[in-house]
Parts: sequence; C-alpha cells; structure tokens
Amino acid sequence: MSQRQGTPREIERLVNGMPTSDGAGVKLLRVLTQDLQQRLDPFLMLDYFHSENPDDYLAGFPDHPHRGFETVTYMLAGRMRHRDNAGNEGLLGPGGVQWMTTGSGLVHSELPEQEEGLMQGFQLWVNLPGKNKMITPSYRDIPALEIPSLRTDAGVSVRVIAGETDGVKGAVQKPDTEPLYLDLHLPAGAVFEQALPSEFNGFVYVYEGSALVGGNQKLVNTKQMGILANHPQSDRVRISAGSSAAKLLLIAGKPLRESIAQWGPFVMNTREEVMRAVEDFNAGRI
Repeated sequence: MSQRQGTPREIERLVNGMPTSDGAGVKLLRVLTQDLQQRLDPFLMLDYFHSENPDDYLAGFPDHPHRGFETVTYMLAGRMRHRDNAGNEGLLGPGGVQWMTTGSGLVHSELPEQEEGLMQGFQLWVNLPGKNKMITPSYRDIPALEIPSLRTDAGVSVRVIAGETDGVKGAVQKPDTEPLYLDLHLPAGAVFEQALPSEFNGFVYVYEGSALVGGNQKLVNTKQMGILANHPQSDRVRISAGSSAAKLLLIAGKPLRESIAQWGPFVMNTREEVMRAVEDFNAGRI
C-alpha cells in the first residue's frame, strides 16, 4: 500500500544489462544476471526483449526443461504461444502475464505467433523455497483485462501484477517470497510512492524515458536497472518523472536466504539436487 511517511530507499547501483541470445537465438537484454542472485534474492533473472525485426525473435524458445523456480512472462507487445508436457497451452497477448511454477519440473516451449511487428516484454525468474522446489508444477495465463489497475491522484497509471498498492491487490499473491510487481506509467513531473519493508530486496527497471528514484533523486535512464538499497530506516520507494513521461517496472520481494545452486534451467539448493534434476531430465522424468 502506498504511503508518504518514513524514509525512501536510495539507489545502491545502476545496472545496464548484457545483450545476449537465448532459446533458438532470440535476442534480448539480460538485466538481472547470475552474479546478482544473492543480492536480489528471491529473484534469479530478468530478461527484456524489444525488437521489430522478426529475425531477432521468430525462432522463439523451443522445448526446454525447468525445475525449482517460477517464471513470469509479461508481454507489452506481440503474441507468444505456450505449450508444456503437462498439457497446458495458452496464448500470451499484449498486456498479458503468464505465471508458471515449474516445481518438480516440466518441459515447455514459448513460440511467437507473429511473423512481423513489435515483440516486447519481460521474463522474470522467481526462486522457490527449498520446501516447495519439488511441488507439482502449475501454470496460469492472466489476460490483460484481468490485471488490476489504478490511476493515482498524480495521474500515474499502475498495473498491479503481483502484491498490493493503494489497497489494490494484484492478480497474483504468493507466500514465502511475497512478490511485488508493478508496471508504472508516470506522466511528466508525476511522483509515485510505494511502501516496501526495509528487508525486502527490490529494483526498478526503466523501459521508456527516465526516472528519478529515492530521496537523492538518482537518475535511472532507459534500459537501466536501479537496485534499491536496504537500510533499516527505509520503508518505501519514491519515484518521479522529470520533464518527460517514464515507464518502468518496480519489482521487490522477501528474500529466502537459502543457498542457490543453478545449472542452466534448473535452480535448486545444492549441487546434488541440480545433478539429480539433470539425470531426471535425461531419463525422461521431467
């Protein structure tokens, strides 16, 4: 819930992301990389894709396995078809979200259903606590119209994908990690404030324009992540737009404080568990 008291978080550091490709050659910007997983626990990865060139995205992400975490795909533009070996299938369109809990494991594909035009969106990986890494996989498609939204008195448009703001609960509520996932559109000069427990890890990612964050008004430019500092007295986030509008994500969650062992698409707590995941996949048990 938003509030206007206490001390706002400052920006600890800026991250520009790393251009890379994944799947069958989809070009993207990897913003949250493996070296930041402990710092931004429970978040494991954030990718941003944005291209009008079909050569950058048309091959998509053919069949591949996962175990031990959740994937959150948020489409801003374009269409992506999901299929998995549990029998789930869905079409993710503009403004829609797919929230998939991979749990004990599944094999899925994510393939574009367009041959031209803009493909833009994000994929976020959220860790699962050790107690839940082997739960039954689940999958949810959330169409754009089912994502709660609001407009603040300052004119800020907010899409509440997960968590809560100003008394509006998001489309997704999760225990353990308690993720907050907001898509914010700030008109020029507007200010947005969000309560956030000081122990939660969080960041902003600006995908259009630029934003000023924290009491020190740190500038976060387009395609930059700003990691929010953790200080006991800081219990909220303050974001403002300068002379032009800004669009950004605000993402935060409660850290699990567990060991992280990752090999590609498998994220467990120990190396032995990861090796077991590889063996299970090779033996057809995922």
